[in-house]
Amino acid sequence: MRRLTMILMASSWICAALLWGGIVFAADTVADEPKHPTGTQQVVHGAYLARVGNCMGCHTTKSGQPFAGGRRLSTSFGIFVTPNITPDKETGVGLWSEEDFWQALHQGKSRDGRLLYPAFPYTEYTKVTRQDANAIFAYLQSLPAVSQSNPPHDISFPYNFQPLLAIWRALYFKAGVYEPNQSQSEVWNRGAYLVQGLGHCNACHSTRNVLGASQDDALTGGQIMGMNWYAPSLSSQLEAGVGDWAIEEIVALLKTGITKRAVASGPMATVIRQSLQYVSQEDIHAMAVYLKSLTENESGNAPGVSFSVMSGSLRKHLDLGGQLYEKYCQTCHGADGKGMPGIYPALAGNRSVTMKSPLNAIRSVLNGGYPATTTENPRPYGMPPFQQILRNEEAALVVSYIRNAWGNRGSLVTAVDVDRSKGGEY
Repeated sequence: MRRLTMILMASSWICAALLWGGIVFAADTVADEPKHPTGTQQVVHGAYLARVGNCMGCHTTKSGQPFAGGRRLSTSFGIFVTPNITPDKETGVGLWSEEDFWQALHQGKSRDGRLLYPAFPYTEYTKVTRQDANAIFAYLQSLPAVSQSNPPHDISFPYNFQPLLAIWRALYFKAGVYEPNQSQSEVWNRGAYLVQGLGHCNACHSTRNVLGASQDDALTGGQIMGMNWYAPSLSSQLEAGVGDWAIEEIVALLKTGITKRAVASGPMATVIRQSLQYVSQEDIHAMAVYLKSLTENESGNAPGVSFSVMSGSLRKHLDLGGQLYEKYCQTCHGADGKGMPGIYPALAGNRSVTMKSPLNAIRSVLNGGYPATTTENPRPYGMPPFQQILRNEEAALVVSYIRNAWGNRGSLVTAVDVDRSKGGEY
């Protein structure tokens, strides 16, 4: 029994790794999506819904044929490969029916009844209506068939033992279409449906239990395994909650990736570039209404230090970080940390800098990055990487400084934190 329990826990962790790592597929550049079809209204609607769900982001290899699959996710548990979902009858889903596709989205089962790993986020897609599922299927069936045989998953034992996945599903997966909240408006419910279902935001912005299952649907944040980014809470005012934002500001961030007080970077920038910028104004507005309504019981700020009460050694530590900041960062972000709105993000008062997890701030310093490239922001200003310039100790000093300068309050960062952020577990 003890051995079975250990195997079950291990199997559950691979599910979590896949679920959290799903956005890794979307992080790379992929081929341009085929032009919207000119066929039936159902096909056109399905093309739109496929954009909302960012289906091509996972089911297309870098420089590969759209929707032909083949993207690989390497993990310590093995390698997972996305399938071909073009209508090719031998290597794709050309022999699938509407019912087969519905079974995959709603129940997480393949055409032959095989249980799917939640790298395919059926834990969220189960909330999609049958009508929308049929529309997506009609769109996929209208695409050019691509003959592309992708390699099978290469999953290590015992994670490839399907009966264990069945046990995990029995514990943590419940199929069910989204049920409107009768106490909320139609707009709010539309936003909730998109965020919880096709948008599958909870796949990343979720806290997990010891078996890798989401503890709730409240979008309370979590680390994205496989990519080593932290997806912040969308309900906490200490992280990425937007309860005090105007609806117009939320819409602007989701559509363009940048506002006067926030910039989307890392995996979220990719989601905006590949998906959200194409979502209709009406639907983005509905998502904004829903996100604005999310609240979380919280008090206080992230643990930090105060310049007025810190010890001499601690002050010296942060002064060293300040010197590095002046040398490498001040030109863009300013001596006051206020940056330049719309161009260089402010660091003073920036919640992505001060939130409990310093992981994203560390990775931004090491790897640099760009906001989303969108129609309304086609040439965003980017940040160069400093991984080849700064040693781990120096990067830790800089991040510690920006987390505690200009009135910011955040925990200090160590060289060990920086080293762990480069690929291992944080």
